[in-house]
Amino acid sequence: MADFAALFDLELMSILLPALAAGMLVLSTHIVLGQQVLKRGIIFIDLAIAQVAALGAIVAHMDSRLEAMPFSHVWMPALFALGGAGLIAWLAKRMASELEALIGCFYVLSAVAAMLLLANDPHGAELLKQLMSGQILWVSWSQLLLPALVYAGVLLAIFLRPAILDGAGFYLLFALVITLSVELVGVYLVFSTLILPALALNKYQGKGRLFYAYLVGLSGYLLGLTLSATFDLPSGAAIVATLALSAWVFRVGLRQLKPSQTGMNADL
Repeated sequence: MADFAALFDLELMSILLPALAAGMLVLSTHIVLGQQVLKRGIIFIDLAIAQVAALGAIVAHMDSRLEAMPFSHVWMPALFALGGAGLIAWLAKRMASELEALIGCFYVLSAVAAMLLLANDPHGAELLKQLMSGQILWVSWSQLLLPALVYAGVLLAIFLRPAILDGAGFYLLFALVITLSVELVGVYLVFSTLILPALALNKYQGKGRLFYAYLVGLSGYLLGLTLSATFDLPSGAAIVATLALSAWVFRVGLRQLKPSQTGMNADL
């Protein structure tokens, strides 16, 4: 019995460890970018870019010639995401007062296009579900190599030139990161990872802001993955729920500290 339990634990860890590593990779960039999204007031840009990247993956799936090309599941979504990010950057300069509404429309149109393309595909519903909810529990170590390299490059660029987040370069970095994140964890988790930790610390002005934001995300992923593996729950949905719980706990918990310690406003 003990040998069986040990084997079960070993098998469970072989699934959870690469999934947790994928979550930590996504968190590494999304925490920083999510704070910038809130600062700019363009909350739906992550959903829109993630959805258009998913549309690129669907286009690659629909065309057998594209699907046969090496890494088409990466470069085709990247092309779509970069195109979408370029369009949003253009709109930001010319229609700034209506930008959030336009981004919302962009998301809806991308989602509708995906549904129409997959309407007659016998595997369309499963592919759409995978792109939306992700399959983080089944991520392999080999899948993490490219995202790790790209995310490291993005973080290095932000570290060397922090001002890049305030200019048009933000949209380029955002599109690259989102493309790979959708492949790893799906659209819903991309949005949740960007927004929930940032929202949890949105009113916090004390020390360790970035550390607490990463802690929010790590707690959510750890708990969500554990619940998903233990109770056979959809991994993406479980992590979104636990990220929301983690964000709420941290936001309320930090509120209990003295105002001089947190710098938080009273309108939490």
